[in-house]
Amino acid sequence: MKKLFSELPEIAGRLLTLRPLDMSDAAALARFKNDPDVYKRVPAFLFEQKYESAEEVIGKLYTECIKESLILGAFDEEGFCGLAEIYGYKPPLLKASVGGRLLPRCWGKGYATEMIGLLVGYLLNETDVEIVTASTMVENKAAAKVIKKNGFRRAMHGVPEDWGFGRPTAVDKWIRTGVGCRMEYRFRGQ
Repeated sequence: MKKLFSELPEIAGRLLTLRPLDMSDAAALARFKNDPDVYKRVPAFLFEQKYESAEEVIGKLYTECIKESLILGAFDEEGFCGLAEIYGYKPPLLKASVGGRLLPRCWGKGYATEMIGLLVGYLLNETDVEIVTASTMVENKAAAKVIKKNGFRRAMHGVPEDWGFGRPTAVDKWIRTGVGCRMEYRFRGQ
């Protein structure tokens, strides 16, 4: 098994391909960063919002950001359509979290379900990660549905968390373990 972050993978599915961004993706990323609909139900402090220009974001994604997260571009037959992220890697626990954000044109078409499924499959089948977690805003029922479709179980409900909005955000915490995971988890709230 590969150690997470030891490579920049390309992961292909039926609807999407997840791959590292390069400078040819800068214009599409710039439009994405400026679409307010993309950022309605995600944390306010995402890496791509840290820098003004998309070129600077791409230039730092696989040097500065890779220390904490792996962000891949999501592409469909029309081109760039979102970002898929693996973050919160805890090597001693063999745990990582997943998330993503998509352009509105991709909503309700199965893209988010496939994106999360591709990330989970990569983590559990090709890396040393044994535990995958996710967080969703309590009010974001569509995100919860995507997470459930990918085999996650809700571990906690309505946990106050800092998502960068000036006051705590109520989130649900989700978990999925790989086959043969050495750790046992007790689930609360279902």
